Amino acid sequence: MTSKPKIITRISKDQAVDFNHFRFEKDSVRLVEGSPAISEYRLKAFDTFQNFPIPDTKQEAWRRTDLRGLKPGRFVMRRSDQIELAEDEKGNPADISDDFAGSVSVSPESAKYSLDPEYEKQGVVFTDLKTAEIRHPQLLEKYLGKVIHPEEGKFAALSAALSTNGVFLYVPKNVTLEKPLQSLLFTSGMDTAFITHVVVYLDEGASATYFQEYQSTHDESDKFHSGLVEITLAENASLKYVEIQSWDQSLYNVTHERVEVGRNANLDWVLGALGSRLTKSFIDLDLIGEGATGKVSGFSFTNEKQHLDYDTQQNHHKPHTTSDLLYKVALTDDSRSVWQGMIYVAPDAVKADGYQANRNLVLNSSARADSIPGLEILADDVRCTHGATVGELDFEEIFYLMSRGIPRVEAEKMLVEGFFDPIMQRIPFEKVRARFYQAIHNKLKL
Repeated sequence: MTSKPKIITRISKDQAVDFNHFRFEKDSVRLVEGSPAISEYRLKAFDTFQNFPIPDTKQEAWRRTDLRGLKPGRFVMRRSDQIELAEDEKGNPADISDDFAGSVSVSPESAKYSLDPEYEKQGVVFTDLKTAEIRHPQLLEKYLGKVIHPEEGKFAALSAALSTNGVFLYVPKNVTLEKPLQSLLFTSGMDTAFITHVVVYLDEGASATYFQEYQSTHDESDKFHSGLVEITLAENASLKYVEIQSWDQSLYNVTHERVEVGRNANLDWVLGALGSRLTKSFIDLDLIGEGATGKVSGFSFTNEKQHLDYDTQQNHHKPHTTSDLLYKVALTDDSRSVWQGMIYVAPDAVKADGYQANRNLVLNSSARADSIPGLEILADDVRCTHGATVGELDFEEIFYLMSRGIPRVEAEKMLVEGFFDPIMQRIPFEKVRARFYQAIHNKLKL
């Protein structure tokens, strides 16, 4: 389509605004003509959204992240009555590889997508959420809202009710995607609210590698993102999921993300966060089938006045399940990171094996890292361990490198790279690794 989409904000600029509350209206809920179930889900979610107050620091989950600077009443949604469908356009939005099976690129006003015809013949669906509502409503309604429920919080309900767009991936039973998939969720514009919903379902025995990135224009205009990520791995399914957050440092970001891993299924989840002014992310790994395995590897690098808060849960609901989480953070300037982790073992989840670790590298005295690991074990015969460290660059290591003729600045850069390297090597895309090493150098002002 070549015509310019019509932008709808629903709010008059002359209308009096209470900046302490969101000003979204119920008529902004996107109903689906071909699926009353999806429409009902969103309408109920909007009612839930209205009933929840905006979280404050009196709530334990938000005690270290203050939203008073958000001023939610200033944000409006930019959305379109039309959707730009470009099946024949093969884009590479994140420039990760020349060899991929499919690509989805979404902004508030448009979307484009492509998928290898061979995978289409096997029943794979990989498209933006709006297109899935039009072309696959009965398939989508089976999985939308089944992993994360609107009742879980103000922002979970907001994303469920008012998602501007998102991504839908469905891989049928025993289908293996040899080539990776990639998607980009991108926003721009002053006082823009970008609300997204990503839904992934891998049926029994299916396998895929999926790279998802969040980006925005790098300017000084305030923006807001609220998002849901719901992923389900059925029995014996396998997913390598790489998710990178590259928002600019004027954006407020709140997400709820959860993966349910079924019997003998395997998840390898890599999380990277370099952007945003403020991020609060709830990251849940739910091992719901016996023999399920999940590995979560995360990294963040904060600078200036960034505030990144990651709340992770590793939930062992069945016996013989395994979880392994490692999250590394480097901080400089006046930035702050918060990581709060919990391993939960249900009463009948015997032989569970859970591990979590958080490593923090504080590069100057003004930065601050809060690290709070936790265990809740309700079963016998399990093995669960956790640990957290906060430290600085080792002077002896710097001295050693300098004694070999390496300038101090270069020595510090090498040590920071070495700190992140074990996680970076888990990203199966060389261009992504190179790009984020460059971002790290930029934050170090090297």
